[in-house]
Amino acid sequence: MNRATAHRLFWPLVTLTLLLLVNAVINPGFLRLQWRDGHLYGSLVDILNRAAPLMLVSLGMTLVIATRGIDISVGATVAISAAVAALMIGGQLVIVDGVPTHVSRFPMWAAIAGALAVGAVAGLWNGVLVAKVGMQPIIATLILMVAGRGIAQLLTNGQIITIYYAPYFFIGSGFLLGLPFALFVAAAVWGALHLLLTRTALGLFIQAIGINPQAARVAGVRARLITVGAYVFCGVTAAMAGLLISSNVKSADGNNAGLLLELDAILAVTLGGTLLTGGRFSLAGSVIGALIIQTLTSTIYSIGVPPEVNLVVKAAVVFAVMLLQSAEFRALLRRIAVRPPREPVEGWPC
Repeated sequence: MNRATAHRLFWPLVTLTLLLLVNAVINPGFLRLQWRDGHLYGSLVDILNRAAPLMLVSLGMTLVIATRGIDISVGATVAISAAVAALMIGGQLVIVDGVPTHVSRFPMWAAIAGALAVGAVAGLWNGVLVAKVGMQPIIATLILMVAGRGIAQLLTNGQIITIYYAPYFFIGSGFLLGLPFALFVAAAVWGALHLLLTRTALGLFIQAIGINPQAARVAGVRARLITVGAYVFCGVTAAMAGLLISSNVKSADGNNAGLLLELDAILAVTLGGTLLTGGRFSLAGSVIGALIIQTLTSTIYSIGVPPEVNLVVKAAVVFAVMLLQSAEFRALLRRIAVRPPREPVEGWPC
């Protein structure tokens, strides 16, 4: 039992299981799945679909945090990438063989590539400021967090850009083999990243950089290049999340797209067992953390918590979970539980 509780994924899995059980008690049909129109329907499917963008951003954030960094600009990158994709696709109404049809301004592959390229440039900007210029990660990414939101609003002219091109909708709301296509995108990124970090020396290099960047450089690890690469990858995953979100809602909103997503991603990564001080990280834990955040959000809405206090409830639950994951806090509770009762002093009333 002690070995099981010591595993870094034990408490995240326990937390996710408890949240699912609470939802099942509140809503008897929560765990029910239905096969309809060629794919699965149900609350669990909705959670997986809605959690996919957060999974992607959390995977990118995991590498950044593992190198002793942080990226609080991912929400702005989501907004910029979604705006670029929406502007390139649009969905102009033309007459084809006498039938009104919406067509894309650019080929869909070009729009997707453009959005991903914007995300890579945003990550490169952050990585250069951190690894080459020497800025503190939170300051370097704060610059893009503020400016990026303004760039997204400039691209959209402060308006919500509606997308009418139907094939684009499949990315965020389509189904493959009965499951949301967005889930396959997140799984593919996780699988490729897992193989890259476990079958090559890259995972060891990232751990070394997170533990001691100076020692890693002395040992011959190209710490600055790897750090820049981590930020670029984080920007690309944020751009992928922007594609999923804009495809799902069929629009791009420079004001609200990806808003506070960086905070959810950081929470998901830490809930999954990655250390904010760098070094130790877990890709599977970050995915589970993203599922915890999305399930918690669904739980808060399902029990009817007023919108003005749902963030407080969310923060309180995350705080409690983080305390349970703390080995020091659990050791303190055990010491309190097994502390023997104080014997009465002679001459004092019992």
